Amino acid sequence: MSGKTSTASKRLYNEKAYDRISLVVKKGRREELKAYAESKGMSINGYINKLIDEDMKKADKE
Repeated sequence: MSGKTSTASKRLYNEKAYDRISLVVKKGRREELKAYAESKGMSINGYINKLIDEDMKKADKE
């Protein structure tokens, strides 16, 4: 059974386990990004995190 308790528990866990970063894009771009990420089998969040990780690994090798 899910409800307010489950939602509150998830919110508390997320607050403890994750940092939030706000990203601003031009109107309409969000849907473009979402469609592209989904074509790669990812969420927007997963796609952005993957790009960041790849870029940081690349910078470490330089």
